[in-house]
Amino acid sequence: MITQLTTHSTMKNFFFTSKRLILLLFFLSSNYIAQAQQKLFQDVTILDGTGKPAKEHQDILVLNDKIISISAASAKTPKGITIINLKGKTIMPLIIDTHAHLGLLKDTVMASKNFTKENIAKHLLRFQDYGIGSLLSMGTDHQEIFNFREDSRSGKLAGAAIYTAGIGFGVKDGAPPVSFGMDKVNRPQTPEEASQQVKEIAAFKPDVIKIWVDDFFGKFPKMKPEIYKAIIDEAHKNNIRVSTHLYYLEDARQLVNSGVDIIAHSIRDQEVDESLLALMKKNKVTYIPTLSLDEFAYIYEGNPEWTNDPFFKASLEPLVFEMINSPAYKAKVKKNPSTPKEKLALETALINLKKIFDAGISITLGTDAGAQPIRAMGFSEHMEMELMVKAGIPVLETIKIATENGAVLLKSEKENGTLQAGKKANFIVLEKNPVEDITNTRTIKEVWKNGIKVSNGPIKK
Repeated sequence: MITQLTTHSTMKNFFFTSKRLILLLFFLSSNYIAQAQQKLFQDVTILDGTGKPAKEHQDILVLNDKIISISAASAKTPKGITIINLKGKTIMPLIIDTHAHLGLLKDTVMASKNFTKENIAKHLLRFQDYGIGSLLSMGTDHQEIFNFREDSRSGKLAGAAIYTAGIGFGVKDGAPPVSFGMDKVNRPQTPEEASQQVKEIAAFKPDVIKIWVDDFFGKFPKMKPEIYKAIIDEAHKNNIRVSTHLYYLEDARQLVNSGVDIIAHSIRDQEVDESLLALMKKNKVTYIPTLSLDEFAYIYEGNPEWTNDPFFKASLEPLVFEMINSPAYKAKVKKNPSTPKEKLALETALINLKKIFDAGISITLGTDAGAQPIRAMGFSEHMEMELMVKAGIPVLETIKIATENGAVLLKSEKENGTLQAGKKANFIVLEKNPVEDITNTRTIKEVWKNGIKVSNGPIKK
């Protein structure tokens, strides 16, 4: 009997010890695997995207796709962790463009036939090369975009992550021009038709709904208030925000009064007044200035020094560089009766942006890149930040607008937009610090997404 009890006790202890040994081996194995997947970015200057001052001599510890910690640089080198020494380099979050267009541009041609997965994939990679992590495609997409969006966000489609307004709402024989390849846009002629079309697009869960309320310097009929009110009302019933293309102050006032959520271009005909600023702030309207659009409209009349910069040239579709530098194109811009208006529009846009910033209204970065061959994908975002600083917005706030604010608008701020523990390891490594000169955002050394290096920047070495 004693022998049986001893044997039973021995076996019990054996199994208990074996279990502990297995658990210990599993822990050690898991710990080894975790360490092997950890990366330590050493001794960097960090612009975290929150608007706070840069922090020098910092270490960023990344596990898989997440930031684990950010701390003062240590002289000790941990074992079993991949070390990436970035002494002298600056890291900032990936840029978020909240107003872009995908798929329609190929070479110098805007056309609906260009809207293919292959062309979109090419555009997404180009944006990514320039440090753009996410973009909101504003209303000129085809229905296939919703499948592409899912592939993009799940990682099946490489490059910048897609957010989309899907198929937007314009005007019959008006904006956006069909000649721009934007022939899939809804163009309702009655409030009832508008409401029904919103219901149809709502089934695909677009990130926002886009409307065009502009006459392009009097060239086109403008969307009637009863139409855009019906769109806004139906969108809100479906918990979808509405973003508007506009130009005029009075249109902005009427649209904000009607409940629009996002102003997707600058107010450019006159300076904003206190009553509109108060209304925008009260209604929590987000403002996307797209300053670079206005500069691109006339800048090629001359020869800006950056046109020969490889950073700019790499952002262009084939043949665009030759087009913008041809005497015929420069003469066309110079003779265009809209060119003087475009120059004044940018001046007003800069003034209004500073007023809107000072009023505490939310601003995000947007460019309209991809809506025309001259609006360069990738370069536009860096040009936009330079123009924001020119308008009087401090550099740190400009970077916040381009990163954190965009993530908030796209409702992705839990993972993106800032460099903080627990968020995705999505960032740009820069050779120089943008705090010293905002154009230093163009000194891209590397682009990292989900803890993986995805690009060495747009300039092929």
